[in-house]
Amino acid sequence: MFNNKVLFITGGTGSFGNKFIEMVNTRYNPKEIIVFSRDEMKQWEMKDRMTFSNVRFIIGDVRDRERLLEVTRNVDYLIHAAATKIVPIAEINPEECIKTNVNGALNVISAVKKNGIKNVVALSTDKASNPINLYGASKLASDKLFIAANQDDTSPIKSIFSVVRYGNVMGSRGSVIPFFLNKRKSGKLPITDERMTRFMISLEDAVNLVFHAFEDMVGGELYVKKIPSMNIIDIAHAISKDCVHEIIGIRDGEKLHEQMISEDDAPYTYEYNDYYKILPSINNWHKDSKRVKSGKKVSIDFTYSSFNNTEWMTVDQLSKWIEKNKKEFLKVGSN
Repeated sequence: MFNNKVLFITGGTGSFGNKFIEMVNTRYNPKEIIVFSRDEMKQWEMKDRMTFSNVRFIIGDVRDRERLLEVTRNVDYLIHAAATKIVPIAEINPEECIKTNVNGALNVISAVKKNGIKNVVALSTDKASNPINLYGASKLASDKLFIAANQDDTSPIKSIFSVVRYGNVMGSRGSVIPFFLNKRKSGKLPITDERMTRFMISLEDAVNLVFHAFEDMVGGELYVKKIPSMNIIDIAHAISKDCVHEIIGIRDGEKLHEQMISEDDAPYTYEYNDYYKILPSINNWHKDSKRVKSGKKVSIDFTYSSFNNTEWMTVDQLSKWIEKNKKEFLKVGSN
């Protein structure tokens, strides 16, 4: 699907962008991949590591609508990964969070429609399901904007928008695994709450879900990957069985358990072999056979939470994964 096409990634210097470029070049033969972000140092360092000749770097900010309009000409597919993501920082700087996550989404949608980009996948987060913090609320607003963007498009080339939602990416920059690895040498691991659970997804699985979304999308779908959960204590034990656990309490705006599908979403949610799909109620799209396809409706009281998950990752499984992958994610995580 991506052969000889131009791909554009907002926020492309992050962990997802690095893995996406590697995997899309391995599986397909894209003409060009444009990395769009505002941090010139991250771009410089990423370019220095990059072994692919079809990657181009452009400085810019999703807050800047005119810049987006200029640089997205002749783009075939767009992945929107740019976001203000750190929960406490968003709580302290709410206006900045809104400017990037909500206004930025509007700017991306405007540029996509203006330039006739074919398909767009926006990355979401578990925190957008029944949000309790501004980051989650802003991403929920962003999700709604991308889903509604499929309506009444009068552009010569109809643009199609969908959303991919997933939880904690193992080894991604700022996530708990590299944080614990860095703290391990001190002999203490800070634990927010012993009851806390988290979803666990690899970057490879996250990219594969985006690939699937591009192949499957009709417009307005929200894709949720089936992934295992872990308790925070088990994650700590996978890092070190010798470190002392220091209970520090839950951070501002943080949930005890992650949730990707709420009971309120259940009437619009369908199950497939390895993922779920939430379809929008607007225009009765949740009843559209072209969008539902082979999906099976979930129960009316269904929720998908890291606490009530049926699949759990063991300490041994995570330890083996860390040993196999830590060089790669620590390299990306340091940039």
